[in-house]
Amino acid sequence: MRYPQGGGLTAERRAFREGIRRQAAERFLQGAPNTTIAKELRVTIRSVQRWRAAWQAAGPAALRSKGSPGRPRLSPALLQALEQELDKGPLAHGWPDQTWTLRRIQTVIGRRFHKSISLSGIAQLLRRRGWTHQLPARRATERDHAAVTGWIKETWPQVEAPRPRSGHGSSSRTRPASR
Repeated sequence: MRYPQGGGLTAERRAFREGIRRQAAERFLQGAPNTTIAKELRVTIRSVQRWRAAWQAAGPAALRSKGSPGRPRLSPALLQALEQELDKGPLAHGWPDQTWTLRRIQTVIGRRFHKSISLSGIAQLLRRRGWTHQLPARRATERDHAAVTGWIKETWPQVEAPRPRSGHGSSSRTRPASR
């Protein structure tokens, strides 16, 4: 089971589930039927059927946990090297401006480490490492706060379309006269 923020089962939870599969293997040896095992262990019959098939094919080793499904594609040393490359900036890698995009980072990873990672995988990797969306470190010195405030108060209301007033509507689309 995977979770929406890129997480997964913890090591403790994987060990717990492996324990349940070991208990099922003990009951397989005793000759218990799948339905009984499923009720006792509070799992689905289909899970027990899959476990039994794997157990019969490869023995108890087939029921062991395979580990975390989200193994990192870059080792800690490569992650450190990637951060050093990102610290150099996009200009050092041949782009005309100072903006890192996921696509550019993907290109750097491909060129430098010969690895392929999806854009969403790169976004998750950067979030885990503490990187955030780029925001200016400080406001531009040329910024005129009074002009911005005036524009928001005077110009923007004229540009923005007025919202339609709510009124009585018709309950029937076929009789416009009843509106």
